[in-house]
Amino acid sequence: MAGKKGSLTIDSENIFPIIKKWLYSDHDIFAREVISNGCDAITKLKKLALMGEWEEPEGEKYRIDVYASPEEKTLTFVDNGIGMTEEEVDKYINRIAFSGATDFLDKYKDKANEDQIIGHFGLGFYSVFMVADKVTIDSLSYIDGAKPVHWECDGGTDFFMEEGDRTERGTAITLYLSEDCYEFANEYRIKEVIEKYCSFMPYEIYFTDEDKAKEAVDETESEETETENKPLNNINPLWIKNPSECTDEEYQEFYRQVFLDFKPPLFWIHLNMDYPFNLKGILYFPKINTNYEQIEGKVKLYNNRVFVADNIKEVIPEFMLTLKGVIDCPDIPLNVSRSALQNDGFVKKISDYITKKVADKLTGMCKTDRENYEKYWDDISPFIKFGCLKDAKFSEKMNDYMLFKNLDGKYITLPDYLEAGKEKYENKVFYVTDEQAQSQYINMFKEEGMDAVILTHNIDNPYISSLEAKNEGVKFYRIDSEITDNLAGEKLSDEDIKAYTEKLTEMFKKALGVEKLNVKVESLKNENISSLLTQSEDSRRMEEMMKMYSMGAMPGLDYGADSETLVLNANNSLVKYLLDNPEGENADKICCQLYDLAVIANRPLSPSEMTKFVARSNEILKMIAK
Repeated sequence: MAGKKGSLTIDSENIFPIIKKWLYSDHDIFAREVISNGCDAITKLKKLALMGEWEEPEGEKYRIDVYASPEEKTLTFVDNGIGMTEEEVDKYINRIAFSGATDFLDKYKDKANEDQIIGHFGLGFYSVFMVADKVTIDSLSYIDGAKPVHWECDGGTDFFMEEGDRTERGTAITLYLSEDCYEFANEYRIKEVIEKYCSFMPYEIYFTDEDKAKEAVDETESEETETENKPLNNINPLWIKNPSECTDEEYQEFYRQVFLDFKPPLFWIHLNMDYPFNLKGILYFPKINTNYEQIEGKVKLYNNRVFVADNIKEVIPEFMLTLKGVIDCPDIPLNVSRSALQNDGFVKKISDYITKKVADKLTGMCKTDRENYEKYWDDISPFIKFGCLKDAKFSEKMNDYMLFKNLDGKYITLPDYLEAGKEKYENKVFYVTDEQAQSQYINMFKEEGMDAVILTHNIDNPYISSLEAKNEGVKFYRIDSEITDNLAGEKLSDEDIKAYTEKLTEMFKKALGVEKLNVKVESLKNENISSLLTQSEDSRRMEEMMKMYSMGAMPGLDYGADSETLVLNANNSLVKYLLDNPEGENADKICCQLYDLAVIANRPLSPSEMTKFVARSNEILKMIAK
């Protein structure tokens, strides 16, 4: 067979249905595309005026108008921009995927100004056929002497074009909606779509319900009214301003308007970068909920003020999706639908920049505004710890600025804690997860001049594991995981410990009716403490991990109740009584009561255990009252 070389051809009859059905994932995106095209038409005209190629009329007001007719099932988008000639309609509309925006930029690339043109792909217009059976265009170019042009298409590959009757500069695009898309002719629905995608586009967008407008004219017998709708968008979003020009009140008002959250944010970061890429935005730190699973924010991504999507993790680092904010980056390499990113190393640089700016803000606050940093810490610490787990560079930057609240309510760093306790517990870090349940252990620590840090959030468990991996020799222990030498009194002989342990183990197993029980006898300094419950740190972490992932018990693993140890104080009078009176009348009651008291100081009793504890406590009180 002879070799053959040629060019690929596209059958428009086959490609058009694909464009209509699969180009965009959300059909309501058509409004974004048409209004973006209108904004581009105005921006092009303003560029021509700036370059002296068109004389702008005095007092010219640029705008986009959206007209809806629920009765006629139509939507019309009108701009007063550059307009099109018949040749331009033939070039930019009849040729699929030929971008008028790109063509314009290429033509005037040496005379560009700061105004950004949104479109680049030349396919946005065709999104209208996702919701319309028929579309018409009426356009009049800015060029003196230009003739208006009318274009229409019923969604196939055939179109009709002739001289039109438009008398004003600009373009009107009318959509005759498909039966399953009549909803977009509803005032509230189309306003919802415009608010979603076009809230910050650079030219004012106005809406008119044509049917209501006609009724109003009829009722007033055609009297002119000067009532003007308010624009649907804000053409001066806060993020385009210089941070020095913005007040706290403006930041908070913008937060309320965009996120409908009336709880004031803790603080915010204003991003403003021109090199090596253009990026602006504001990230807000909201007051975070208690549970890690409930941390949920929203970061809106814009491209030239055009909404792209929420929470795009290629641009926004994953851990920052717990924040609320807006990011506008015209340099983001989008795909044709603008709803997803092209795989580009440039995106990683943007993500790294955002991470760096957030870290700089936090570390700077810690250095220069420590009081507020501490005030916000309990709310922002889950976010920061999440960031440290997810991003090594962020963790490295934040390493010296991670705070821990100690037993006195003061905020300290990990090096501070280790330095203060190096003689008492070397590289051990004790922590508290429930100040109320672990109060007995806390009191013991305070009596011996020992300290612990408060870690009550669910994210703390994986976070301390990360710290242990990064700090060689450092190990975290929950305050009830072991009895340290500092809490112990005069050491018992090995013979006494063995004898006491065997004796008390049998007594408690018999009283509790269990076959297995870990008992340890200690000589504690505080004689008033009779019993404690400890659980090894590794076993408890394993148990918590199993619960987190909803995993059942696994054979051979020592966690849960089997890993708990009942610690009995040989210096306590009740324990001494049990040792001296193993067959005493009330020995079983005392054993059960001491065990339950130890459990209560560690975790809640089960309903059945609590019932027995209350009944037994009443019996003991009756015995005392006799």
